[in-house]
Amino acid sequence: MHIEETDRGLKVEFIMNLRNSLHSRPSAKLAQAARKFKSNILLISENGEVDAKSMLDILSLAPEPNSRLQFLANGPDAREALTELYGLMVNNRD
Repeated sequence: MHIEETDRGLKVEFIMNLRNSLHSRPSAKLAQAARKFKSNILLISENGEVDAKSMLDILSLAPEPNSRLQFLANGPDAREALTELYGLMVNNRD
């Protein structure tokens, strides 16, 4: 995992390893995990960017399995948030 500093905050890129993309169960898990953090967190794909704390926003992004995605976080616990969310997405095979 490589966390990069950008003018918008900290960023990490990953390949989504979910067999069925971000359907309701992994979207709910992701949003629930993201809401634990004070930082603003975006999930970014080629389809746009959404609030990672909102299950409905995540579902609307509709990335394909094995898509290249990014998390972008800005705030006091941004690095911790990216580390946890990255682990959730690359280790989950849901």
